[in-house]
Amino acid sequence: MASATTKLLIDAGISLKQIKERLESIGESIENIDAVLITHEHSDHIRGLDMIIKRYQIPVLANAQTAKALTYSLKQTPKYKIFSTGESFEFGDILVHPFSIQHDTVDPVAITAVIDNVKFGICTDLGFATSLVKKHLEGCDCLYIESNHEPSMVHASPRPMIYKQRVLSRQGHLSNEACATLIREVSHKDLKYVYLAHLSSECNHPDVALMKSKSVLDELLIQAKVSIAYQDKISEKAML
Repeated sequence: MASATTKLLIDAGISLKQIKERLESIGESIENIDAVLITHEHSDHIRGLDMIIKRYQIPVLANAQTAKALTYSLKQTPKYKIFSTGESFEFGDILVHPFSIQHDTVDPVAITAVIDNVKFGICTDLGFATSLVKKHLEGCDCLYIESNHEPSMVHASPRPMIYKQRVLSRQGHLSNEACATLIREVSHKDLKYVYLAHLSSECNHPDVALMKSKSVLDELLIQAKVSIAYQDKISEKAML
């Protein structure tokens, strides 16, 4: 996420090599990143963080509980900039608001960010969309939102029962249907882009996720562009 003067990386769930390649493919450089904001401490959100800190000493934005949890996962000690969940803060010329979500970590957050009067909502890794989530995602011009799985595919997968119970719980992940319902509740006529994120490679299919969310927007006569935030390549660029 970038403004004219500030560049902010949200999470670092892939290797440093992959992060650098993805940034270079959109004309950016890891050296120009001003901070990494960590939403929670699960490994698929911090995999590249140790090497980023070691090689580039880029500051880490996190709440106090997440920062404490990171000390058990990281070999390097970041230069932290601590924020308080539920309180807006300015980082450069980006106005960030971190808000609580339901997930099985110590203090997980989603965020909204306002850049030049354009509002972005980034909300993944939640088992249930609370009224607080819906409130903060209202009025976004661009949504990056979890559409993790099809429940029937989770039940049919060879994964252990404990995995299935976790994914399907209120501290797990949003299904395609739950994602579509959330989109219905927060969408508005000026919504421009919706990115469907955190799709399970085993328990979902991009076409199914797209169909369910697009059908809601079509029903509401909202012309937002819906696309997949893929795990192995960059997403389609939002032109806002």
